[in-house]
Amino acid sequence: MTETKIFGLRTAANREDQVVDYLISKLQKRPEGILAVIRPHGMRGYIFVEASTPAEAELALQGVPYARGLLPHEIPYAEIEHMLEQVKIEMNIQKNDIVELISGPFKRENAKVMRVNKQKEEIVVELLESAVPIPITVKMDAVKVIRREDESEKQTSE
Repeated sequence: MTETKIFGLRTAANREDQVVDYLISKLQKRPEGILAVIRPHGMRGYIFVEASTPAEAELALQGVPYARGLLPHEIPYAEIEHMLEQVKIEMNIQKNDIVELISGPFKRENAKVMRVNKQKEEIVVELLESAVPIPITVKMDAVKVIRREDESEKQTSE
């Protein structure tokens, strides 16, 4: 397997999204050596591409509107790592799980999951300590699972 490198690509200011969209649609038709396209949030005038060689990256970027050219040197991963966001592929939250809210106005409160909407990445919970059960919709990444309903059943049957 060949070692890949990250290269900076200058773009017209405020045209980064158009460059990324055009480049991705071009690569879907004919993959040309670019393995990843990175668009750091808040950074104007630049995107990053991952490729084996600068020549492969240059070839793939030919004809891309608003692309102004590759920077002359490879970018070390450590330099852009802080700009990248870790994305979880699958949230393992199920109905009846007991969760702890880790952000928002109800931080550190425990709640029971009533509904899961994976498309919107939201869940509906009811706070355990509240006198009246009120459904609250929160993002999946605003909670952490602390107990599974089926796990507690297994423990009582043993």
